[in-house]
Amino acid sequence: MKTGNKLNPAGYRMPAEWEPHAATWLSWPRPDGASFPGRYAEVVPALGELVRALASSERVNLCCRSDEIEQRARQIIKRTRNIRFHRIPSYEPWSRDHGPIFVKRGRQLAIVDWRFNAWGEKYRLFDDDDAVPERIAAMLHLPLFQPPMILEGGSLDVNGRGLLLTTEACLLNKNRNPHLNKSQIERYLKKYLGVTKILWLGTGLVGDDTDGHVDDMTRFVSPTTVVTVVESDPRDVNYAALQDNLHRLRKMKAIRRIIELPMPGVVEYHGRRLPASYANFYIANRVVILPTYRHKQNDRRAQEILQRLFPARRIVPIDSTNLVWGRGSFHCLTQQQPL
Repeated sequence: MKTGNKLNPAGYRMPAEWEPHAATWLSWPRPDGASFPGRYAEVVPALGELVRALASSERVNLCCRSDEIEQRARQIIKRTRNIRFHRIPSYEPWSRDHGPIFVKRGRQLAIVDWRFNAWGEKYRLFDDDDAVPERIAAMLHLPLFQPPMILEGGSLDVNGRGLLLTTEACLLNKNRNPHLNKSQIERYLKKYLGVTKILWLGTGLVGDDTDGHVDDMTRFVSPTTVVTVVESDPRDVNYAALQDNLHRLRKMKAIRRIIELPMPGVVEYHGRRLPASYANFYIANRVVILPTYRHKQNDRRAQEILQRLFPARRIVPIDSTNLVWGRGSFHCLTQQQPL
């Protein structure tokens, strides 16, 4: 069990995602993993598109569990320019949650290695996933901070200027840190991520097995601007929760501007509602990767909204309809390394 260390995180901060990247980290999935049962072959083409789009923007560091997994990845990606493969094992591909969270102090990088327990021990195997940040820190020879707290990267979003967005449904869930109360959790976030204020939203999307990650709902796109998904149909199961989050955002004085993103309609598989959301985009140096869901009108609206917000970046829409069967999309798969 990780118990922390004596390194001092004072002065470090987590940069905003739109700040310059040195690289993006990903983990390629196993065919027999828990994320895509019965649909692996349908899912990995979208990952290939993701990696190729990112490699046009910045270096991609791709972690593979084995030589066999690396060969599978190479066959799908079909190119290796600006891509580096690393033998760092994980059971599942969700680098946002098990990967390193990079922080900076001046030009010095460090890694915050929160404990990981597979979203409240929903899945049996997670020891290798939990070890990913430590292995990357050793490979990069970076300082490593290990807070005694369970946390996934998708449960938070920062503006790089002291604000952090998260949800009560996830961070206060007793399947993560039953020994910590809200104020104690806030102290750890402030200490290790260099933030000064925590902005709390409520619950997450139906079908989200992370217990309500904020990166499926609300994202910073500038220091004082957020985008947030809003369901227009009052009969939809997500309507009330997203209205509650919108109401909370409107009361937050630190948020100056709120841009509403549509929802992509109902996305299901075998009758199971999936957490499909346009908010799960990823901001890279030259591109923004946008998940789409075969909803012609709202796919286009989401792309137009993001293009206005990121005029210097190319919006790259990639069909995530099969990928979201794993209950995540492109932001969940990626983790930025600041420059």
